[in-house]
Amino acid sequence: MTFLEKALGFDPKSMKLRTEFIAGATTFLTMSYILAVNPDILSDTGMDKGALFTGTALAAAIATLLLAFMAKLPFAQAPSMGLNAFFAYTLCQTLGYSWQHSLAIMLIEGVVFIIITFFNVREMILDSIPNNLRYAISAGIGMFIAFIGLKNAGIIVDNKATLVGLGAFTPTSILGIIAILLSGALMAKNVKGSLFWSIIITTIIGIPMGVTIIPDSWLPISAPQDISPIFCKFDFSGLISLKTLLVIFSLLLINIFDTIGTLMGLADKTGIIEPNGNIPRVKEAMMSDAIGTTCGAMLGSSTLTTYVESASGIAEGGRSGVTSLTVGIFFIIALFLSPIFMLIPSAATSGALVMVGVLMIDSVKKLDLQDITESFPAFITMITMVLCYSIADGICLGILSFVFMKTCTRQWKDLNWTLFVLAVLFILNFVIEKHT
Repeated sequence: MTFLEKALGFDPKSMKLRTEFIAGATTFLTMSYILAVNPDILSDTGMDKGALFTGTALAAAIATLLLAFMAKLPFAQAPSMGLNAFFAYTLCQTLGYSWQHSLAIMLIEGVVFIIITFFNVREMILDSIPNNLRYAISAGIGMFIAFIGLKNAGIIVDNKATLVGLGAFTPTSILGIIAILLSGALMAKNVKGSLFWSIIITTIIGIPMGVTIIPDSWLPISAPQDISPIFCKFDFSGLISLKTLLVIFSLLLINIFDTIGTLMGLADKTGIIEPNGNIPRVKEAMMSDAIGTTCGAMLGSSTLTTYVESASGIAEGGRSGVTSLTVGIFFIIALFLSPIFMLIPSAATSGALVMVGVLMIDSVKKLDLQDITESFPAFITMITMVLCYSIADGICLGILSFVFMKTCTRQWKDLNWTLFVLAVLFILNFVIEKHT
């Protein structure tokens, strides 16, 4: 058995290294926006932006490499979009914590994550989710990913009258449309690496359109930014309070179900789910996420999670830890080649995200739509995942509606104590969230 087979789960009989590499490159390019967005959001707290770029890249690299060797799955991890905003605007601005206090809270959350993962609490929660909701989660994530792509390109924008609407034809939205059509055409022609090539080609097309911006005196290589201003800058003073306990509780619930939902959706697309519904090496994937969050706090980053954009690499044929290893290496390279990666506009990745949504929606055909107690929770899961802009909220509301429908119809055989406990925790979390 070769090193790749033993360490990364690579099967030379059914997998190709070139495919795994292209898959990893595609996943990285699709999620590389986090290298620009995370420092931009967290710097609003007063943290050093250059140090945040280094911390973001290192945290993503460490977590993804851990996942590659521990779980041998083609997924990638990085600081969570949504939880970075929670860090900056809820913890620091609304609740009044300093960024040093907030990093300490992230560290505590990471340690608790490791403990509950070690004792199989997260795996127990995963096992309790009914099959119909699992299919709905996969389809809902597909819609959510596509919605992100349309939003990033400015094709879908906010609208005061209708909440969302069709955006104007700007250079950015036109480039996004080109990316979507190009991705679809390349995939229809079965071009290897179609999503990867669509990102590269669209980025180049964006140069004369003024969307891909090349700064003056641009150089492709730069030295990594100094991370010392934010490295291990924890402040634990005054954190022993009910408010802090409730904040950690909310963070745990959001991250648990964000990760669980993403893992289920991605595993379904890789075809590795066993007949009994189990996901191979899921505990290792969750543990890498927990360790990554702890390391991320030390590096000055917010909570890490498994990225739904990993589906773009899976769509390219990524099936082993070689894909995630490639992503991790690219994050390390990004420390030195940040000017190149920062050139890729969000609109250029919109095609990959929309096509991933197209591929993931096929989970709908597995849904039981004849039984209203099954179809109603599945529908709630899918629609709220998009409208709430949150995988975790979609899963929480889906499980709540499932428990409600089955209880009303006294279908006790479809319920278990874990679902009842979760339902109570979700209600408490929503009440706490709306009053903090």
